[in-house]
Amino acid sequence: MFDLGKVHTKIARPDPEDVRRLSAFGVATVHEALGRVGLMRPYIRPIYPTAELCGPAVTVLLQPGDNWMMHVAAEQVQEGDVVVAACTTESEDGFFGELLATSLIARGGRGLVIDGGCRDTAELEELGFPVFSRAINAKGTVKATLGSVNVPVICANALVHPGDVVAADRDGVVVVPRARVAEVADAAQKREDNEESKRQQFMDGKLGLDIYDMRGPLEKAGLQYLD
Repeated sequence: MFDLGKVHTKIARPDPEDVRRLSAFGVATVHEALGRVGLMRPYIRPIYPTAELCGPAVTVLLQPGDNWMMHVAAEQVQEGDVVVAACTTESEDGFFGELLATSLIARGGRGLVIDGGCRDTAELEELGFPVFSRAINAKGTVKATLGSVNVPVICANALVHPGDVVAADRDGVVVVPRARVAEVADAAQKREDNEESKRQQFMDGKLGLDIYDMRGPLEKAGLQYLD
């Protein structure tokens, strides 16, 4: 059952320094550092190729074809926040556009992830406001039915609590639980350092077969080289 008609005005957010450190890494690295969990479904795509974001989530539960709660959510946005919007059922209507983006920017909003539609994409790109959405759709919405703000939501199959950190780039969207942000930032840095070492080895002409010690397991599995 959905928790409707509620706005939680106080949420816990992670240390901004930990969010800053996490924002240095791509979604693929963060996903691996988190333990290969937390990804949203890959149908959530950036509305322009260079869009990327990272910040604590202000969550919104929408009703289909109704963006009333997006306006309610704008009041709860603080500097650096990302709005994460889910819907009580599938809907690809254009819940969000230029005017709402202007409102979020004025509040310090860092971007939007929405399991629904978005419009005014040219204007949003010009504003430099990153949006990751289920669809691009010019169809407008009404303002008639209550949802909720800052409640746990399921967005594109990922559970998001208010204050969790959401990171997104052209590779996808990942959700990092608030309590794990510092840990995941540390793990991501270790992965990045390790990958830089491997990158140099690949540039020097070494093969993954040798860097990852694959030859023995491949032979054991029965791989044969035939002249």
